[in-house]
Amino acid sequence: MTPIACSRMYNVTPAAKAAWDALFAWVSGQSGVALRIIDHPAPAPLEALWARRDMGCVFMCGWPVSGATPQPQLIAAPVPSADRYQGKPIYFTDLIVRDGGGYHSIEDTFGSSIAWTAEASHSGFNAPRHHLLPYRTGTRRQLYQQSVGPVLTPAGALASVIEGRADIAPMDSYALDMIRRHEPQRVAGITVIDSTAPAPIPPLVASPGVPASICEELRGAFLAAGASPDITEVLATLGLAGFVRVEPDTYRVAQTWERDARDAGYHRPG
Repeated sequence: MTPIACSRMYNVTPAAKAAWDALFAWVSGQSGVALRIIDHPAPAPLEALWARRDMGCVFMCGWPVSGATPQPQLIAAPVPSADRYQGKPIYFTDLIVRDGGGYHSIEDTFGSSIAWTAEASHSGFNAPRHHLLPYRTGTRRQLYQQSVGPVLTPAGALASVIEGRADIAPMDSYALDMIRRHEPQRVAGITVIDSTAPAPIPPLVASPGVPASICEELRGAFLAAGASPDITEVLATLGLAGFVRVEPDTYRVAQTWERDARDAGYHRPG
């Protein structure tokens, strides 16, 4: 079995996809582990990708990571290089609106429409739902007139706002960073009106049955990437400082946020 590599969650532009493929090829060479790079483009469900038995280094949302049985093996997590990430493997959900819509705060958007990506997504579903919890009251259980989804991906969330199908939508902050970097025209006229608390960024994982020795070789290559001059330009294209080791307990915060929302009877952003 040749393990697969897939950047589906973060190949948000052609330049980003090419850089991920170059990084995976470099990791394969450094580790001595043959990798088969695949695309798995939307609308193919991420759950089908994460159910595969041949994952070698595949991005997986931290929320399903925290609840998976058996647990996938964590290879490494990216560390975005922008200042807001503080040199940590974290990200945010940025809540975006169209410029000129009269929205200046999150409260201004209440009573309009909100998009969400997928029910298995932390950044596109779980995190915005948790962020909105404090705004609900005994007499205002729903904040929005319309809940639009699933729009599947960060690109779908962006399009839902640009095209007017939703007034506000959640964007994985790292994905938004890369779109701004490579295709700024796509986000012209878009404003981040609010952001959630930070959460652990999605890690690269391997399937439970992949030999531990292969995982360790792959992990070593990713951890070495930040200090390797051979891959500096690729990391710069991806807006990354490097990769770090992460532990399963790191991702349990997603389950806590889910439990808070469910205990409050808030089952979907809306």
